[in-house]
Amino acid sequence: MTILCLACRAGTSPYANHMELAARTTILLNNSMATLPLLNLEKKTIANVNIGGVYADHFHAMLNNYTHVQAFTYTPFGQAQLKRSLERYTTIIIQTNESSLSDPNVRQFLYELNRDARLLLVYYGKPSGLKPLGSLKSPVICSPETTQAAAIHAAQLIFGGTEAKGVLPHDVLPAFKKGDGYQTRAIRLGYSEPEEAGMSRQDIEEPIDEIMASAIAQKATPGGVVLIVKDGKVVFNKSYGAFSYGSEQLTKTTSIFDLASVTKIAATTLAAMRLYEQEKLNLNSTMGDYLPEAMASNKKNINVQQLMLHEAGLVPYIPFHNALKAGDYSFDSTVFFPVKIADGYFIRQNYYRDIMLPRMLNTGLRPKGRYEYSDLSMFFLKEIIEKQAGETLDNYVAEQFYQPLGMQTAGFNPRRRFAKDRLVPTENDTYFRRTLLQGYVHDQGAALAGGVAGHAGLFASANDLAILFQMFLNGGSYGGVQYFKQSTIDLFTSAQSPVSRRGLGFDRWDPQPGRNYPSELASPQTYGHTGFTGTAVWVDPKFNLIYIFLSNRLNGQPANRLSSLRIRPRIQDAVYRAILKGNT
Repeated sequence: MTILCLACRAGTSPYANHMELAARTTILLNNSMATLPLLNLEKKTIANVNIGGVYADHFHAMLNNYTHVQAFTYTPFGQAQLKRSLERYTTIIIQTNESSLSDPNVRQFLYELNRDARLLLVYYGKPSGLKPLGSLKSPVICSPETTQAAAIHAAQLIFGGTEAKGVLPHDVLPAFKKGDGYQTRAIRLGYSEPEEAGMSRQDIEEPIDEIMASAIAQKATPGGVVLIVKDGKVVFNKSYGAFSYGSEQLTKTTSIFDLASVTKIAATTLAAMRLYEQEKLNLNSTMGDYLPEAMASNKKNINVQQLMLHEAGLVPYIPFHNALKAGDYSFDSTVFFPVKIADGYFIRQNYYRDIMLPRMLNTGLRPKGRYEYSDLSMFFLKEIIEKQAGETLDNYVAEQFYQPLGMQTAGFNPRRRFAKDRLVPTENDTYFRRTLLQGYVHDQGAALAGGVAGHAGLFASANDLAILFQMFLNGGSYGGVQYFKQSTIDLFTSAQSPVSRRGLGFDRWDPQPGRNYPSELASPQTYGHTGFTGTAVWVDPKFNLIYIFLSNRLNGQPANRLSSLRIRPRIQDAVYRAILKGNT
């Protein structure tokens, strides 16, 4: 479901007005234990039960922007079964209204849930309607407005996507007095309209729609998602096109894409930053210091900083798939061929360790200190990370970042976790695996490595990437947790080389006149990365902006058309123009 697409063609949108009213009038009660906003999402299982919420679908969809929440509907005759179903949840959110609270069975149900401190109540109606709940101890979100905006605001308040600031206008009960109302602060992404960030929806939506329509018509990509975060709020999140040209399966904002080289910053560099802060990774230490297998190679004196700047003298790319022999793969899964890299294609056990890693270590070296983009850099950095972390890269980033941040889709090998219809098909592979790649990494080297590599293999939705990089813009903080120091973020994302624009792992704004990279209007502070499959993430601290573009440009047409038509930078500049126009 796409939310927040109500539009006004001039001035402030009616929806934005409703959101502003909800923010002023919604009241948080019974929060003395600071239950809200919810923290430690990785330790919670959350259910959402509707007992009279008019906009239950919108409320539930917004909850699921923050973490997985299971929906239930209350019925008078199904109360016993519902109680049993709710036993395994640590947090139970109930939506109700004044009419529902007049039912003594509903009140009894709420008080039973209240006994073990699992209940969060969202109530729509006049505050006086709370009188039947005089002894309830659970947090209560009271919204006098029964609107879509009020439901979405309440869902965000639960997770700290927005502030609680309303107070009761009059006494309701001894426990609920005039002026009562707990204040909270925003600790996670919010979701709103462009108007709240000083833009108009017309100025941002019309040019993006036009560019994306042109991209699809000219077969630069069959579909995609564009997401914009401004000032800590998602103000634009829209899907375009379909999974394939002519397909009836439309792309959704929740669709999961192969991120390709965005993996470098959203997984590998992320892990390196954590180990750097823990003093388990030294930028000046060498491959020989960390990897015993590198000691006998010409790679032993390459240091971590050279790997992350692509200045290690490594060859750019090795076409590992061209060297496959008959005994290396099978079209059926067996104990000898357990690594699935596509539907109907399996690789023999330990192929990466036995063949790929030794081959990389035995390649020749070019002069160090010269910029040459190389996937081998991140292959080797992954080896170092796993040695220092004591676990695989995919498990490490999931445990350290994705799960506590509330990122639900980000991860490697997504076919193990999601249905195919959530996964955008990346390419009809006619030269290697000879099948449609849907949920299996496109990059051949990453596939042969089992789907987990330092340079490719990560899949995610646009919303998950927005969460991750909002943490960066927050100075390393998100959801009440400090993931990084600001100084660490500054170090890795700033220019670190005299011979290139690169940061440590991150690509950056290009200072060379005329290059206009990543776009004409991006500020010199901009950092991020693009991906070969047609993806991009760019963060611009000057504008407090995150721009996310996801597509599957390889599916059906040559890869370079998206670049030759400048689809990604044109959309990025359209966003800047909307911001600048709003500031005039």
